[in-house]
Amino acid sequence: MTQQPALIRCERVTKRFGRKRVLRDVSLTVSAGEVVALLGANGAGKTTLLRIVAGLDRPKQGEVWLGAVPLSAADHEIRRYIGVVAHAPLVYDGLTGAENLRFFARMYDLMKPETRIEQVLRGMGLWRRRDDLVRAYSRGMIQRLAIARAILHDPPVLIFDEPDTGLDRESIELLAELIRQLRQGKRAMLITTHERERAFAWADRVCELRDGRLVSGS
Repeated sequence: MTQQPALIRCERVTKRFGRKRVLRDVSLTVSAGEVVALLGANGAGKTTLLRIVAGLDRPKQGEVWLGAVPLSAADHEIRRYIGVVAHAPLVYDGLTGAENLRFFARMYDLMKPETRIEQVLRGMGLWRRRDDLVRAYSRGMIQRLAIARAILHDPPVLIFDEPDTGLDRESIELLAELIRQLRQGKRAMLITTHERERAFAWADRVCELRDGRLVSGS
């Protein structure tokens, strides 16, 4: 089997908040077509690492590459190549589900946005509610819309920080099916979850952070 190129590469990433070292020399690669799940207790550094990979924070030491581009030298255009699901859904509750995605489609200069919007809303089970204001959505529906926003522009790198939070069983099944579909492409996905069983079911490889160190699966 031909080895796929690394789309995410972290080399000796260290991060401090004040005197506390949150990440300690973390090195990790995620190849094209690979899903890597990151486990760890609260405070282990999972969200901090994902924020650094997504370009939302900078390491104190070390470097992150997306493909051949070091994030320390990248401009804001690099975010077109990343899809992020964070703890905050990053959608507007005064707009409908479809209007939210139209807004982000304009940001990414999508060709034929309505076709893509319909595709992702159907994939996340939201098409029938597309014209409802987001403030009328349940917590699980908002999370599904956040996932739809993250994949809307079909980025090669996906960063999902606990995307299963607040999801009911039907939504979990939709998310699992989405991850299966994404695994068949050439994308690299880094995902966190508190559910070990889901991590092993969803991912090609499972890593664990303990006290800021990657202790397995690197």
